[in-house]
Amino acid sequence: MNERRDRLRTLGELLRRFRKDAGLTGKDLAQRAQVAQPTISRIETGQLLPTPETVERLVSALGLDEDGRADLDVLLTRLRYEVSRLKGGLAGREAANAARVRAGHRVVSFQSAMIPALLQTAEYARLALAVGRDIDEVDAAKAAAVRVEAQTVLFDPVREFSFLLTEGAVRTWPGPPSLMLAQLDRLSMVATLSHVTLGVVPWSVQVPAFPLHGFTIYDGSASVVESLTGDVTLTDAEELATHMETFEAFAAVAVYGDALRRLLGSVADDYRELAGRLEK
Repeated sequence: MNERRDRLRTLGELLRRFRKDAGLTGKDLAQRAQVAQPTISRIETGQLLPTPETVERLVSALGLDEDGRADLDVLLTRLRYEVSRLKGGLAGREAANAARVRAGHRVVSFQSAMIPALLQTAEYARLALAVGRDIDEVDAAKAAAVRVEAQTVLFDPVREFSFLLTEGAVRTWPGPPSLMLAQLDRLSMVATLSHVTLGVVPWSVQVPAFPLHGFTIYDGSASVVESLTGDVTLTDAEELATHMETFEAFAAVAVYGDALRRLLGSVADDYRELAGRLEK
């Protein structure tokens, strides 16, 4: 709890410095950002963790450059993770992840064993959160609902999304073949969005590195690795550079567009054949 208070205080001091550097009073910033002045005061004094919407308004009003935004994002990422732990349960963790997604403008995700959270169907999301874990099913269902609701950001054309999967991710099935057929349809649909890039590394291609784990990079300032017990957030510049280099190496051997659709179609045919065998 003390660590969280310290980070809230640090966030407030950072915002105050940005405001003063911009030559603005608290009232000026409140008017520019269309945020209540008491809200500005509570954030600057470490009493309030701002919502992603408030952060976006403040960043715009202050005219922050990439470095300034990165400083804010690092603190907010850590704070939201701690808040999710205090709330407890999968639903709280997903709420924190949803806030991080809403705050991001550029999301880069690499997954080698599962479909990225932003692309999961509702049933896939529920199973991804529950299979192999001793958890409450009601909590898993609530968490899945939060995860799916967060996917609305995919349809915001001012954002940019880059997803990269190995073929193993689309061939790993946590539920019946029908579940994966619906999931493949979802991937095909998302791939048509102009601000979304989706690639899959086919099994027939020699990989440039061992994909030890997946990760999602938010605005180049934080990379989140999902583990069985919680999310690990990395903000070190060298770690971020390594993750981005890994993403680019796999992206260079992935298939996109028509080749991607053919690959997903082939995988879908295999799931249909599997469904037929399982029914016998």
